[in-house]
Amino acid sequence: MDNNSDKVIIVEGKSDKDKLISILNEPVEIICTNGTMGLSRLEELATEIENRDVYILVDADEAGAKLRKMLQRELPNAEHLYIHKMYREVAKTPLMYLANILLGARFTINKNCLG
Repeated sequence: MDNNSDKVIIVEGKSDKDKLISILNEPVEIICTNGTMGLSRLEELATEIENRDVYILVDADEAGAKLRKMLQRELPNAEHLYIHKMYREVAKTPLMYLANILLGARFTINKNCLG
């Protein structure tokens, strides 16, 4: 199992992944879709992570909504995490706000992110 973790977070890009790495204080596999993902890759991914706790955290924009809808079809048991529309992008969301979202989803976070 990758990263010795039962938890997987799916994000859109590397900057989102880097931001989450700075907040999380536990091993979590973070998968970047790099925007969109082909259906065959998506099905492959769903098979790889089907027995793990999957979380989806994408941007609050049209592309993010489209990706979330695709992921929801392939990963119906995934838990969806949402940022506020005013931040639009995960990478631009304040650390403290993201930390609270992750805390609410039962992740262990870096205490420095709570201000």
